[in-house]
Amino acid sequence: MKKLDFWYEFASTYSYLAAMRIELLAGAAGVYVNWRPFLLGPIFKAQGMDTSPFNLFPLKGKYMWRDMVRCSEDLKLPKFLPPKTFPANPLNASRLAVSFEGEPRKEFSRAVYSAEFTEGKDISDRTTLREILQKLGRDPEESFAKASEQPVKDKLRAETEEAQKLGIFGAPNFVTADGELFWGNDRLEQALAWANKI
Repeated sequence: MKKLDFWYEFASTYSYLAAMRIELLAGAAGVYVNWRPFLLGPIFKAQGMDTSPFNLFPLKGKYMWRDMVRCSEDLKLPKFLPPKTFPANPLNASRLAVSFEGEPRKEFSRAVYSAEFTEGKDISDRTTLREILQKLGRDPEESFAKASEQPVKDKLRAETEEAQKLGIFGAPNFVTADGELFWGNDRLEQALAWANKI
């Protein structure tokens, strides 16, 4: 089966849109999706930025918030609601996601995005993450304990470093088996088509 790496960041608005539609499209295309959470903070820092470009450039940010409303409506997603803090600190959510494998990672990731962008919740708040874990039938304390283990921390760091090596500078990104990189939710269909032809 053809494969596509889906690189996503929990503070990324457009990663949210991609996460909510990628499995359906990939299934129809016969492509397996490998979900790979990473951190944009270190990548932005290496580019001389200390926050999201959407905060650094107000007009770009204003456009993005309106675009998210339009895109959410087009995709028939629940009403988009921006979080009170943007970008939220994604560290704990990312470590939790890395600690899961396969379908549990996908379910958790989509639940985090829903809490953040349809309920306006702060995903850096452990209470929010605890609620998400409980809804998914997972023991929060066990999950937090596993996510705080050194191998999980090391894995997230390694994923972020690999993203940098691949030339990733934003999120979401889709990388095909031959190393072709596609940036942005609006490049998902193109990435799937490319994955299918190699």
